[in-house]
Amino acid sequence: MPDSSANSQPRVETDLLVLGKRIKHYRVAAGLTLERLGQRVGVVTSALSLIENGRREPKLKLLNAIARELNVDVADLLSSSAPDLRSSLEIELEKAQKTPEYKALQLPTIKAPKTLSDETLQSMVGLHRELARRSRAAAATPEEARRANTQIRAFMRERDNYLPDIEDVAESLLDRAEHSGGALTHRTVAVMAEQLGFTLIFVDDLPQSARSITDLANGRIYLPPASFPGGHGLRSLALQAMAHVVLGHDRPSSYADFLKQRLEINYFAAACLMPRDRSVEFLQNAKASRNIAIEDFRDAFGVTHEAAAHRITNLATEFLDLRMHFIRVKADGSIIRAYENDGTPLPENEDGAVEGQILCRKWAARTAFNRQNRTNEFYQYTDTPAGTFWTAVQTGTSESMGFSISTGVAFDDAKWFRGRDTQYRSKSTCPDPDCCKNPDNELRARWENNAWPSARMHAHILSPLPTGSFPGIDDTEMYEFLSRHESST
Repeated sequence: MPDSSANSQPRVETDLLVLGKRIKHYRVAAGLTLERLGQRVGVVTSALSLIENGRREPKLKLLNAIARELNVDVADLLSSSAPDLRSSLEIELEKAQKTPEYKALQLPTIKAPKTLSDETLQSMVGLHRELARRSRAAAATPEEARRANTQIRAFMRERDNYLPDIEDVAESLLDRAEHSGGALTHRTVAVMAEQLGFTLIFVDDLPQSARSITDLANGRIYLPPASFPGGHGLRSLALQAMAHVVLGHDRPSSYADFLKQRLEINYFAAACLMPRDRSVEFLQNAKASRNIAIEDFRDAFGVTHEAAAHRITNLATEFLDLRMHFIRVKADGSIIRAYENDGTPLPENEDGAVEGQILCRKWAARTAFNRQNRTNEFYQYTDTPAGTFWTAVQTGTSESMGFSISTGVAFDDAKWFRGRDTQYRSKSTCPDPDCCKNPDNELRARWENNAWPSARMHAHILSPLPTGSFPGIDDTEMYEFLSRHESST
């Protein structure tokens, strides 16, 4: 992850292979040998060779000198795209041979000298692409996805859901864009994109499989003309697209890598929409008044309830000395995502995964659906074998099914939150099956032999996990879209 401070410029990770190829491209175009360029910028030929081969990062002073001698801007050298097709293939081949999958084959590393024909190079890269595709397809199973999610949840729990490096980068970008406070405007997001070299373009023909597409070659981020259902606003989509560049992401090497990148871009977007320093000040004031409320935090920054609830868990332990839980649950009780560092007893499978597990029907996340009026937040204390927990719940409806967003704390910390005086209380003894899974004897006797339901077929049972370089994206549709829009401007 990037490492910067709130007062420094945002650090965009440099791909040394691309940088080296671009330096070589402009050096050859200028008619200079390595030795001649080295003499002009004051470095030995061997050091310059290491830079062009992507094995050494030049200091900014040297980079400025190289750009001056080649009569180009430093920005031209630092562009994230390869200078030509041949260089792009050479870079891809070198990176492919560094992957764990290739190293496990114990095959020699092949270089790409000038004598290697373009056709041979294309064939070798094509074979590596197919090897990577088959590796991803083999790993793309529900079990693999659950394992990856479990690892990420453990990673975040160890860090109390707080990633300071990404926080610093977000704060720095906001400072550069002169964001002074309040809800982050669409205009400020556009300014942030411009400072990174991108233009936001709104189109109505994005591929169905994509929420946004970034054209790295032409510096464009394509977005839909309106928000997606389910809370994905345009500001968040744009920030997520920018995050891949800011955080120096490469193509995902596995489904687990894809999920980790998705976590990081979501975190970056939240850190921009609800900046750390202003959010902490707001929450600390609310805690001092014993009046922390998700809805107040949500409204102060103009975000969705879910985004506000999850963002509070990023900051609560680090800055408020509070441990919390966050759960998103479908109306049928299945967990979509969850986080806890307050001891909340979440249901897990044998591998420790919580996604897809059924939450106890006595928990507030589910009892909230029993209310006639679901407009306001619902508050409840739940007694469990692990202790008593206070929870605030907001329900909503997606295209397929209702859902609830729960955020809460252990009993002793409820005193800091609005809704702590609720009279709603429930008792859960799960995982004891007699808590809510087994029907009582009277019901069983009455209906056991007189009921035959037709179970709803869940779509995920028949659907494979998405595969591809970017899981779920139709590459053909994406490339056709980019070509169409490139030729139309």
